[in-house]
Parts: sequence; structure tokens; C-alpha cells
Amino acid sequence: MFDLDSYLARIALPSRVTVDAEGLARLQRAHRLAIPFENLDVRLGRPIAIDSASVFAKLVGARRGGYCFEQNRLLLDVLAAHGFAARPLLARVWLRATDVPPTTHTFSLVHIDGQDWIADAGFGGSYSPPMPLVDGAEASGPDGARFRLARDVQHGWMLLRDGHPGNTDGRSAGEGWEPQYSFTTDRVWDADLAMGNHWTSTYEESRFRLANIVSIILPRGFATLTGRHYRRCVGQEVTEGTITDPRVYRMRMSLMFGIDLTADETATLFAE
Repeated sequence: MFDLDSYLARIALPSRVTVDAEGLARLQRAHRLAIPFENLDVRLGRPIAIDSASVFAKLVGARRGGYCFEQNRLLLDVLAAHGFAARPLLARVWLRATDVPPTTHTFSLVHIDGQDWIADAGFGGSYSPPMPLVDGAEASGPDGARFRLARDVQHGWMLLRDGHPGNTDGRSAGEGWEPQYSFTTDRVWDADLAMGNHWTSTYEESRFRLANIVSIILPRGFATLTGRHYRRCVGQEVTEGTITDPRVYRMRMSLMFGIDLTADETATLFAE
């Protein structure tokens, strides 16, 4: 059985949220503030399991992070435990894309009081709050970025972002409305998620195979560690640099992202 109390302790929420739009927003934000986005197991040569038990054991029990297929599996289980009606969707990520990208991102469609909402606890590139699935709907993130949903003739729906590029994982081309990802509301099956997860974690040209990627949202900003390059953005203030010492790398992982690496894991990741 899903242990909701352990999850709530993991994300520092004192109690269940209300089963409404406000509760959904509160839950997703607490999740992203507490659980980092990361692909380190991919880089360490470990398989990525996305069944409920494995995801809970890693992200809650072992206090690790994960990428979208793990994060949003956990969120779906949390939503179900609260009594929300939700199901997974798949998306194409357009940031820095030069051609139509594959469906390598998953998030949730949540039905609340007759209205569909989208919720995403696992997009490592930035933070978008839950939004009603309505053409032209807009919302603002805690870092000041704006998000807009728009109908797309070819791809169904498009989520766009307008905000400081420092509050992203580096793929933003600059301020102004940028397409973040497109999606449809077609039914997604476990086999579809398994295929997307397999491609993302094993395809040699997947970005998750090419670099160590870690990020977490801050109350008013964003922090990332890509390879050895560290950047922290709060409001308009950006701090960044390159880590040259594996001891600092290990300490940064622990203090900023809450990821406690072993000495052997640190050596492997730092050498990449």
C-alpha cells in the first residue's frame, strides 16, 4: 500500500492537501521544492524502474531524485491516495529542438470539479504551476516566469514559457514566449511510458545519456548542476561557476540538492 505519510514527510507537508486546484498547486510546489530532478542513475549505468514500488523506494525511501518518468509516477500515486482523478500524458519537449522531438516527457492530467488541469512534478527544465486545460490560460511561477496554454494545429496543445532564462536548465534561448512542450490528451498506457522511459535512459543521443543533470526549484528561483557547471538564480541574481574538486561536487550535491553520493559514485560522476 502507498505510504502517504512518509511521502508528506519527505516533502515537508504537515498534512494532506484539499482535493481541489489550490491543493494540487500546493502539493506540486512542495514536491518540487523537496525532490530534485536528476539523471544520475542513468549516468551510473543503472536501469530506471518506473513501477510504483521502485519509484517510492528511490525518491522517498532513499531520498533521491529522478527524472519525469519517476517523478510523475510518484505524483500520480500521491494524487490517487488523496482522491484526485488523474492519468498520465506524454509530451514532446521543444526547447532547443531542431526537428519534431519524440515523446520523452510525461506529466499528469487531473480532473477537478468538471475541469481538466495539467500538473507536472517532473519537468527539470523549469517550473510551471498546475494550469486549467483551457486555450489561452496563463499562470505565473514562483520565480516570476509566465506560462500559457495554446491550441496547436499539428500537436494538440502547446505549453509556452516567458521568463528569465537563468531559471531554467540552460536550454532557454532567452526571454520571450518559447514553446516548452506540446501534447495531446490521448490515453497513455503503461507500455507507452515504458517505451519513453527506455528511449530516454538508453538512447545514446538522449541528453540524459550525455551529461549529469541535476536541478531543483527554489522558493523564488532555480538551481542546476549540469556536468560540473553550477548555476543558482534567485530573482534576477545569478551565481554560477565550474566545480574543479570532486569533494566540492559531492558537498554541493548534498547541501543544495539533498543527494548524498558515495565516494565511488562521486568519482564516477565527476570523471564523466
